[in-house]
Amino acid sequence: MKTTKTLNQFKTFAFGLLVLIGVSVTAQQTSGDVTKQADIDPGTTTTAGAVRVIDNKGTIKYLQSQNGITMLSNTTADVTTTTWQLGGTLTDDTFIDASGAIFVLDGIALETGAAATAAPDGSSAAASTDTGYAFLVRDEDTGETKKLLASDIDIITSGQESFTANTTDNGANLTTYALTGSPTLPAFSQVWVYRNGAKLIANVDYTVSASTVTIDITNDFVVYAGDTIEVQYIR
Repeated sequence: MKTTKTLNQFKTFAFGLLVLIGVSVTAQQTSGDVTKQADIDPGTTTTAGAVRVIDNKGTIKYLQSQNGITMLSNTTADVTTTTWQLGGTLTDDTFIDASGAIFVLDGIALETGAAATAAPDGSSAAASTDTGYAFLVRDEDTGETKKLLASDIDIITSGQESFTANTTDNGANLTTYALTGSPTLPAFSQVWVYRNGAKLIANVDYTVSASTVTIDITNDFVVYAGDTIEVQYIR
């Protein structure tokens, strides 16, 4: 009877020892696999390494970074810390839908230097040898973000044209002056008209419509053939 009981106790002890060894081996493999950066998820083209982990059901899984996310590993003694951070190469088209939300970048430095004039396409902050600043703009056709040289942006558009009054171009009263190229003129407050160097009163001595300036000669003056009419505008 004692022999049977002792045998059963030994079997129980042996089984417990085997379970303990199995757990220990599994734990060691998990730790070793997490620090191994050369494992690649089969079927992908990522070659920068991956972290292999084993979930609580024993399934082997891979964690890897791509498309603008960089994976950094730091090993101290027997502990490896892996960090994923924004930054890297976009390998796929990437869209951020900010509908119904506010998308903000805080902490951006204020640019006070000169405008860039030769920044090549595709240059990055780390690689560009150009100086100054450029503008990021949105292509409304594709939604793409593109770079535009500050020197190529006409934030303010201005124009000037001078006419010599004559009956052939302006009719008998010499009052109508259409600008060359038919530019759309802004409001009369942004259009200045001079007769022989004398400033006329906006919206009194002249009016503006589309690309044409019309002088009102009912205000005690007459335009004579040979007079110089100068039109300046800014918008």
